[in-house]
Parts: sequence; structure tokens; C-alpha cells
Amino acid sequence: MQRKGGRRRETGGHEAGAVEQVLDELYSTPPSGFVSRREEGAAAARTAGREEDARRIHAARRPTLAAWAANLLARARPEETRGFLELGQALREAHRTLDAAGLKELSAQRRRIVSALSRQAAQLADEAGHRLSQAAQREVESTLRAALADAGAADQWAGGRLEVSLTPPSAFPPGTAPADPAPPESAPPRKSPRPASGTRAGDELAERRRKRREELARAEQEAERASRQLRDAHAEQADARESLRRADDELGRFREAVAAAEERLRAAHEDLDRAERERREAGERDRTAADAVSGAEREARAAARRVDRSAARAGQ
Repeated sequence: MQRKGGRRRETGGHEAGAVEQVLDELYSTPPSGFVSRREEGAAAARTAGREEDARRIHAARRPTLAAWAANLLARARPEETRGFLELGQALREAHRTLDAAGLKELSAQRRRIVSALSRQAAQLADEAGHRLSQAAQREVESTLRAALADAGAADQWAGGRLEVSLTPPSAFPPGTAPADPAPPESAPPRKSPRPASGTRAGDELAERRRKRREELARAEQEAERASRQLRDAHAEQADARESLRRADDELGRFREAVAAAEERLRAAHEDLDRAERERREAGERDRTAADAVSGAEREARAAARRVDRSAARAGQ
């Protein structure tokens, strides 16, 4: 790609690594300092002529406090992160293979590790000067559970650039939950008992309860989605306000510079007018002096002629 001035822009690994490093540092920065750090990184890339990198950096969105804490955990505890991701892979494999015994053991590990890691995230955030509320810590736990249940969520969290917390699925993907073990082949089939009086009413009640649970689960998921959207909107509003403040500051500096330039221009016009007046006065003095010189020269020539005539008469 050819840049202005005939210089060729280098697009090798160095620049790619530079922008990735800036983004990594950006998402390690507490949310309160995110916007100013982002604008500094984008401005530096723009000054270096890396417009695409500047756009990538400027497009980064400030994470919520819980998302930042989860990012901090993934970066500050690489060994624990690696072990946690391996546990998630083992859990998903246990569901795929219907390994009920292994799943029971891994599920117990999951609860312990999620709790321990969420406490570590809260501690790291506290050490960085940002105490997590109980709600924020629950969001960290939600992200960790999502990373266990879904490989894509695991990759997102391990990347350390979450903008919002992740939400785990209500259950592992369909078809992966372990089924009850089948009865031995030698066991004779059992006959279904004859429905007792009132069984239909009980079934209907159980069905209504199941539907209410499903509706509650959907409502909770919708509430969580709305909460994430609200957090995103608040973060975007904060970004917009910070950008507006910086734009106002820059506009103020430009206005001051324009006012100073106008004052210098006014002073320059006054100097120009003064110089033109002095030149006119000097021109008038020059013309007056020239007239005086011409008169003096005429007088000198007349005097010289008189002297010549007087000398001629004296010689006669």
C-alpha cells in the first residue's frame, strides 16, 4: 500500500503486534481510565500513519466492571485459567459421552473452582482499586459458568477482551445431557400401572408447573439480556460524554488559537498602516529636499555665471 510522499507502509507482523498489544493493555485498564487510554492509543496510531489500527483502537468499547474483572483474572492467573478451560472441555466431553460418573465428579469441581476463581477476580479488582459489588461478582461467576458450558464463550473469556459479562446457557447443549442408565437386557419389561383416580389432574398440575418454570426461565433470560443492553447503553453514553468533553476542550483550544491569531493580525495591520504613513511622510520629505537641491543648484549655477562675468570684466 502506497502512502503520501512515496513511502511504503509496512504491514508486517510488527504493526499487527503493536495494535494487539495496545488492545491487550486497553482491556487490562480499569473502566474509569479506558476512554482516555483508548483515545491516546488511537491518536498515536493515527500520528504514525496507521489509520486502520487507529480505527480498530477507537472502535473498542469500554468493558463493564465485571467484564474487566473477568479479563483481569484471565490475564493475571494464566495457570488457573488453563486448568479451568481444561475442566470445561472435560465437562463438555462428559456430556457428549454420557459419562454420568465422570460428570458428577467434574460438576463438583466446577462449583468449587467457579467460586474460588470469582473470589480471586474480586481480590484482583480490589487490589487494582475497584471493589466488586455482589452483583458484579455474580456476573463474573456467570461468565465463568458460560466458559465451562460453551467453547466459544471459553475462547472469548480466554482472549481477555470481554466488554460485557457472558451468560451461560440454561443447560448444556441439547442432546448432551446424560440419560438415565438403561435397564439390563435380562430384566423383563415392566407393565405400566393402571392410572389411579386423580392422576390426570396431577399430570395437568405438573404440566402447568413445568410451563411456569419455563416461562420464568425465559423471563429471567430476557431480564438478563435487557440488563446487558442497559449496561452497554450506559457504557456507550459514558464514552460519548467523554468524547464530547474532549471535543469541547479541543474546540476551546482552537478558539483561543484563533483569537490569538486575530489579535496578531490586528497588530500586524496597525504596523502596516504605520509603516505606510511613515513611507508617505518620508516621500514628502524626499520631494521637498529634492526641490531644495534643485533650487540650490540653480542658484549655484547663477552665482557661478556672475563670477565668470565679473572676472571677464576685470580682465579687460
